[in-house]
Amino acid sequence: MLLKSLAAAAALAGVLVGAPPASAATSPPPYLYWPPGNCPPGMFCGWPNTDHPPEGPTAPPSVVTATDWSGKVTVFNYFNYTTRNVDVTWSYSYLGSEYTGTYCSPPGDGHLYVPIYVTKVTFHSRPC
Repeated sequence: MLLKSLAAAAALAGVLVGAPPASAATSPPPYLYWPPGNCPPGMFCGWPNTDHPPEGPTAPPSVVTATDWSGKVTVFNYFNYTTRNVDVTWSYSYLGSEYTGTYCSPPGDGHLYVPIYVTKVTFHSRPC
C-alpha cells in the first residue's frame, strides 16, 4: 500500500513539474527599453507622436492589434506587448526617396523615435 501511494505521488509530482504555470502562457513579457504605457497586454501598439513620459506612451495609438494587420499609419514609436515575435513592415520618405523594410520585434521590444509609416504587422514564432 505504501509503495502504491509513493508511486502515485511521484507520478503526480512529475506531471506538476512538467506543466508550465498557468500564468506563463499569457503573461506579457518584460519591456526591453521602456514601459508599454497604455498598450494593453497581449497587443502590438504604435503611436503617431513623441508623447513618451517615463511610464510609456499615453496618447491614443495609431495601431493596436493582436493579429496580422495591414494598412498605412504613422508610427513614431511602438511596443510589442505580446509573447510572439512581430515583423513590422515600414516605409520612410527622406529627401524625395522612399525607403522600405521589415523589422523583427521580439516580445517586450519597442522603440523608433523616427516617424515612419507602418504598412503591415505579421506575428510569427520563428526567431528574430
